[in-house]
Amino acid sequence: MSTITVATWNVNSIGARLPVVEGWLAKNQPEVLCLQETKTIDEKFPYSVFENLGYSAAISGQKTYNGVAILSRLPIENVSKGLHDDDDTAQKRLIVATIAGIRIVNVYIPNGSEVGSEKFAYKMQWFARLRVYLDQHCDPAQPTLICGDFNVAPEERDVYNVKAVQGKVLFHPDEHRALNVIRDWGFQDTLRLHTQEAGQFSWWDYRAASFRRNHGMRIDHIWVSPPLAQRCVASWIDVEPRKCEKPSDHTPVLAQFS
Repeated sequence: MSTITVATWNVNSIGARLPVVEGWLAKNQPEVLCLQETKTIDEKFPYSVFENLGYSAAISGQKTYNGVAILSRLPIENVSKGLHDDDDTAQKRLIVATIAGIRIVNVYIPNGSEVGSEKFAYKMQWFARLRVYLDQHCDPAQPTLICGDFNVAPEERDVYNVKAVQGKVLFHPDEHRALNVIRDWGFQDTLRLHTQEAGQFSWWDYRAASFRRNHGMRIDHIWVSPPLAQRCVASWIDVEPRKCEKPSDHTPVLAQFS
């Protein structure tokens, strides 16, 4: 079996970031790219741009906010959109598909805004609902991958300054507990299968020259079930797109499987 590379990237508007994404795909050509915050309805998604690069697309879009998509050079099968208890008005934050025998769960977990806010409560509820979804619809004994913008940095080594972020959104004890409930379903962090190095970040705020100062956090992840962890031969963060003109505030995270 040939290797398969899966990437995840919060593009912060596919419309605004299309040249950056197109150029990155043409250069890197992962078999699968999971996108978050596409911020466009399905009808306006730039399908043809990606078809010209050899990718088909599964989309769950929303105007102005949220939106997720899976691009693949391999056949996309058994697509499912939304959590088990979502209704027609639900925010578009989850899309699932099977590609090359791997069940891929692409998520854009709520940011939470501020600790104690209604949006933070919604984030905690969304985490709990995600665990129920996994219990009902996925099997840790099978090749399963969850990726996306989790909006949580798991450990102290995943943030630029613990004192600066401790107890705030993206690095709060409640978020860590919620994240561990997802991990305990049976996932392993692909990046940590290959490196224990601190200071590897996937997101830098646009403000205060955060990227230049490397004031970042690792909040984008690729986690896998045990059968897939055994096949994971590499995982890394590509910071180059963050250096582009008009970049997303996030950069791609990748994992490769044999």
